[in-house]
Amino acid sequence: MTGLDSGAGAHVLVFPFPSQGHMIPLLDFTQQLATRGLSITVLVTPQNLSLLHPLLSKHPSIRTLVLPFPPHPSIPAGVENSKDLSGKYFSAMLITLGELYNPIVDWFRTHPSPPVAIISDMFLGWTQQLACELGIHRVVFSPSGAMSLSAMYSLWRDLPKIEDPTNLKATICFSKMPNSPVLAWWQVSGLYRRYIERAPFSEFTKDVFRGNIASWGLVINSFTELERDYLDYLANELGHDRVWDVGPLHFLDGEKSGQMDRGGPSSVAADDILTWLDSCGDNTVVYACFGSQAVLNNRQMEGLALGLEKSGARFIWSIKEPTNEHVEGDHRALPPGFEDRVAGRGLIIRGGAHKS
Repeated sequence: MTGLDSGAGAHVLVFPFPSQGHMIPLLDFTQQLATRGLSITVLVTPQNLSLLHPLLSKHPSIRTLVLPFPPHPSIPAGVENSKDLSGKYFSAMLITLGELYNPIVDWFRTHPSPPVAIISDMFLGWTQQLACELGIHRVVFSPSGAMSLSAMYSLWRDLPKIEDPTNLKATICFSKMPNSPVLAWWQVSGLYRRYIERAPFSEFTKDVFRGNIASWGLVINSFTELERDYLDYLANELGHDRVWDVGPLHFLDGEKSGQMDRGGPSSVAADDILTWLDSCGDNTVVYACFGSQAVLNNRQMEGLALGLEKSGARFIWSIKEPTNEHVEGDHRALPPGFEDRVAGRGLIIRGGAHKS
């Protein structure tokens, strides 16, 4: 990644979004930057500081900026990471992090050697305005792929509408994107489906994504061989070539996971999972996962387990378990005997352990 002023030793502020699927890859990327001579400060709130300890122990030169988590009436005291919340709290998390704008400016103004750039998560697009105020570059970090990001940029830039928002089968065509994908309304980002013109949160969200589009550069946790067409599309739409595909970050340097407690398969035994996959034929494994926040209820667990069992297919099922009372879901154990019946063809990953 080139183009930042001051070269080696330049000071960069890294600002992750406090969610496992976003924080982990950005900290992986931060480790890569640390090995290349940059001076790095990572911004976190107090309850997330412990997640940086493995990274800081490996790279003691990395500094931290710990700012108090802004209070929000919808977020319980002491909860500062979306892994401890159900999806309905996402909008509150997005809004309350925006309250860190002025504290960051105050820190920057008093720092003896302030950053020349900020690298921040795609859900922190308001940092583009902050970077402009401070006269520095802002680089977007996307933990997910170029295709989905292309669709999100298209939605928030063009604001396409359908005649009846209650018709979940209505379609939107992304005609400018490679292959002109067509999505049913229910497949479109929930953030966008809930957009209401002039509503405060909707306008804030729109500004977040339009801030991303206006940013100086874009880093994506993907790779050219997988998404060449969409990476080229993004560069063309953004009007510059400062689009870097740097993934898959977890496998850089051939190291095992070490930055933070990932709370998922890669913190358990990544080598064992890869060995198991290598024993399977091509195109024979189904992967089931609903992200770092969704907790299936009992009925959903039973339905998915039955489907995987009846299919006879090999599979990996990564199960999210509730971390505290703020994560909703009538979650129970897998159906009795399920793991024994699928032994050998299924790999189940949950709660820091896996069973094959």
